[in-house]
Amino acid sequence: MTNVRHDWTRDEVRALLALPFPELIYLAQSVHREYFDPAEVQISTLLSIKTGGCPEDCGYCPQSAGADTGLSATKLMQVESVLAEARAAKASGATRFCMGAAWRSPKERDLDVVTAMVTGVKELGLETCATLGMLTADQAFKLKGAGLDYYNHNLDTSPEFYGEIITTRTYQDRLDTLAHVRDAGMKVCCGGIVGMGESEDDQAGLIATLAALPAHPESVPINLLVKVEGTKLEGVGATDPIQFVRLIAAARVTMPASHVRLSAGRESMSDEMQALCFLAGANSIFYGSCLLTTPNPQESADRALFERLGLRPESRPQ
Repeated sequence: MTNVRHDWTRDEVRALLALPFPELIYLAQSVHREYFDPAEVQISTLLSIKTGGCPEDCGYCPQSAGADTGLSATKLMQVESVLAEARAAKASGATRFCMGAAWRSPKERDLDVVTAMVTGVKELGLETCATLGMLTADQAFKLKGAGLDYYNHNLDTSPEFYGEIITTRTYQDRLDTLAHVRDAGMKVCCGGIVGMGESEDDQAGLIATLAALPAHPESVPINLLVKVEGTKLEGVGATDPIQFVRLIAAARVTMPASHVRLSAGRESMSDEMQALCFLAGANSIFYGSCLLTTPNPQESADRALFERLGLRPESRPQ
């Protein structure tokens, strides 16, 4: 099998991205087939369990308190309401249920409620994932003890471009949380966002940083920026679809055993662009009409696309 390396450099990733498109896709598809069934796609559902009012200033996020999007902040959901959503997600074919809260970091009283959610979702037979902001080591161990399988904490972009997007937490803060998650024994969901005004060198830098982590994230979400009116990045230029596909392929080649998730932004992608992403090695999606606060394709549209492409949902890991 293709070697799983942790010493990828930015220059090597740039060289991958510069390959003729047919060569890059062939390489990515070859690597993909060594580790996965190319016709299977892992299905996750994402629920916002606490929306809006986040004190961070992430320029892409409508949930930032500094964004003028008209989004109303909500309180943390009740446990049974979350479990009802999880049951519906499982009935629709999801194997992983992800819970997101707009916090800089969770307070202990809120974490107690979240751990009850995690335990309840786990008892339904679903994989569990949460994204709650920064974690301390103790908080990570507490979530692991409740049965949390995955923790999502994205790097967003390259180390050099990061300060253009976020000033309220550092890149090292994000890396520290990832280390706490790993040390607690949870799996990592970590990727980034494409189309925030970054350069192709920054895009290569993001992939290289992820691929050089001591352990690759088990899930790597590659998001296409959803430009929301009232956020700092609402007027940023469009992303070239072929370049986006190239980044999916680079993630597949450099992190061969990871699930590469075609994440936010699919609502604006054509079926043909999504098909190229699957061909390039994407093998996970979020299912359902809403991702936290931004739109996602209807389930019926995803089912129709899967049928056209001959794809099927990945079965729940045993």
